[in-house]
Amino acid sequence: MNPQFVSGDVRANCPDCDGAVTTYEHRSQSAEFGAFSRDRNNQRTTYHLVRCASCGRGGLASVHVTANQHYVQGTLHEFWPRTIDMLQIPKGVPQGVQSEFKEAELCASVGAWRAASALLRSTLEKTLRANGYSKGSLAERINQASADGAITAARSKRAHEDIRVLGNDVLHDEWRDVTSDEFDQAHHYAQRILEDFYDDRPSVEALLIEKGRVKAP
Repeated sequence: MNPQFVSGDVRANCPDCDGAVTTYEHRSQSAEFGAFSRDRNNQRTTYHLVRCASCGRGGLASVHVTANQHYVQGTLHEFWPRTIDMLQIPKGVPQGVQSEFKEAELCASVGAWRAASALLRSTLEKTLRANGYSKGSLAERINQASADGAITAARSKRAHEDIRVLGNDVLHDEWRDVTSDEFDQAHHYAQRILEDFYDDRPSVEALLIEKGRVKAP
């Protein structure tokens, strides 16, 4: 979620609370945690220390205020730590694939949408390779997984359009902005594909063995 400024506190995801939405408080019962201000280009910005009410993690709220405003009346400009809604993935996902997916989320948390999207493409590629789809282009391997029934035709379409093509734009085409919405789509379907392969792992393994993609234990 986007951070929300409420009477001096900030509602936002906390990375130390497993990405849960929490309240970062700007004061204890007795006093505010501390702040300093800077005037620049006819704009005053107050930088205020805040603290997660759940785990105690520190944060910093950058708030724009006018000359006659108090901090709590201002407008939130930026907030740290920057986070996004982190998605749960099955426990059986290989460590390297998990790490790739989580690093994509880390990049997205600081607005590095291009880097995050490229890592989601890499997540998809590594997932397919880990399941025996190692020959041909990424497009061909997605089609092979769909033809085998490891992923549905609808999921295959999303893998092509929302993950592979976006990643190719970043890696191979002229530079362009990637939006948060584009990342969100790729993020969502990368998670779904991991669920396809690892939520009911015994059934998927049986299918992959039958199709000759992996060897029987």
